[in-house]
Amino acid sequence: MSHKAAYNVAVVGATGAVGQKIIKLLEEKKFPIDQVKLLSSSRSAGKKISFNGEEVTVEEALPESFAGVDIALFSAGGSISKKLAPEAVKHGAVVVDNTSAYRMDKDVPLVVPEVNKEDLSNHKGIIANPNCSTIQMVAALKPLQKAFGLSRVIVSTYQAVSGAGMTANKELENQTASHLNKEEMHAEILPVKGDKKHYPIAFNALPQIDVFQENGYTFEEMKMINETKKIMHAPELSVAATCVRLPIFTSHAESVYVELNRDDLTAADIQKVLNEAEGVILEDNPETQTYPTPLSAANREEVFVGRVRKDPDLANGFHMWIVSDNLMKGAAWNTVQIAETLVENKWL
Repeated sequence: MSHKAAYNVAVVGATGAVGQKIIKLLEEKKFPIDQVKLLSSSRSAGKKISFNGEEVTVEEALPESFAGVDIALFSAGGSISKKLAPEAVKHGAVVVDNTSAYRMDKDVPLVVPEVNKEDLSNHKGIIANPNCSTIQMVAALKPLQKAFGLSRVIVSTYQAVSGAGMTANKELENQTASHLNKEEMHAEILPVKGDKKHYPIAFNALPQIDVFQENGYTFEEMKMINETKKIMHAPELSVAATCVRLPIFTSHAESVYVELNRDDLTAADIQKVLNEAEGVILEDNPETQTYPTPLSAANREEVFVGRVRKDPDLANGFHMWIVSDNLMKGAAWNTVQIAETLVENKWL
């Protein structure tokens, strides 16, 4: 941090999985904090959370909670963000929102710092953190777009259960135990808690993340499609997604096919660009079976790429495998990184 000022920071959704990681990262990164406010729903208020060696009591998030707050990091669900983010801005705070509430709002920057941090310079008080599966993909695609031009992206995701919250993780644990004990598996949460039907996730793969839209795609798939175009400033880019939930606790994996604007490239050209890309780690050597996995990426901040290979039929087509911790780079770390970037560039 270039200048010594300290900031009053509020974390909304402090008791949730992402909120807890945000708190831990603020400590680890020694973010310049004067006072921290931990906010949550009324049912979690009163809990105590340790921050920088002190016990902080979690308070109920109310409009007046944001008096004197400089930066508010929201991770408490879209309806809370819709209700309280404008209130935080009225009190003079800059909001970094982790939900889908504002992502496609034309006045709200949608930011992955390695990809489009300059979009932060003209925020109007609210900044959106993209969807977890979008973040890791654009971190790998942006350097390729810059180096070679990019015309098409087709992605299939292999997403961790923690993306649906702590209760989904618990459901996976319970179903696994039931199945191993030859008992019936009960499903109440996945694929989508609020939807009509539920399927077991243990020993299964669910090709539905979020609710179906009229065009047959799910909301998660449309988020990836629309957010990728917005973040990469490429409305003309062709993007299609199929999002699948797997019985994995942490880290989303993605099989990504891209078509570049050149047909004279080799896999080595792609690997060289990715190897030099900020926030990306290339783990790619078939001879030693080196490639990223959800377990190897867990609790890491970076985006990992492997299995880079040229399409056998199309000269400008390439395939790759992208893995990242959905609660870290996919959520908490990207949020804290946005806050750091705002402070470093005096864009608050």
